[in-house]
Amino acid sequence: MPRQLGDLEDAVMSRVWQWNRPVTVREVLEDLQQERSIAYTTVMTVMDNLHQKGWVRREVDGRAYRYTAVSTRAAYAAALMNEAWSKSDNPAAALVAFFGMMSPAQREALEDAVRIVRRDRPEVDREAAPGAAPEVPSETPSETAPEVPAEVPDDVPAEVPSEGADREHPAGR
Repeated sequence: MPRQLGDLEDAVMSRVWQWNRPVTVREVLEDLQQERSIAYTTVMTVMDNLHQKGWVRREVDGRAYRYTAVSTRAAYAAALMNEAWSKSDNPAAALVAFFGMMSPAQREALEDAVRIVRRDRPEVDREAAPGAAPEVPSETPSETAPEVPAEVPDDVPAEVPSEGADREHPAGR
């Protein structure tokens, strides 16, 4: 299960998820600089770390890399919720408390999600209510979110660019 992204990792991934296309360090840097003062090498290091952790894939494009998200923000959020829930000593109580914190709009979104799961996975209804007739699934196949990448163990050192590195390509390191 993934660990929550750090603040800068989340800021970078938010852009990668939002833009939903291959991005360069320069593009992310320029957007981040509208909010904060940050160095190119810092953004490059964060994106390299995200690559090593499996959050993004990268392809060489000239002298730079183009980074693409491996997973969606929704899959990331779901994995964090699942991790937190699975650590509870009383999962049912944790769910009741969580549902109690939800706004009416969030509860409506939850009800919609349950309807979608029941429509796309009739076996869920059979498990929940033995003997009940399952709903008929829709004709279109459901979209499945990509898996959230595994976490790199803390004892694996991250590749850090050498002093003065100004390019994203491995030859520039």
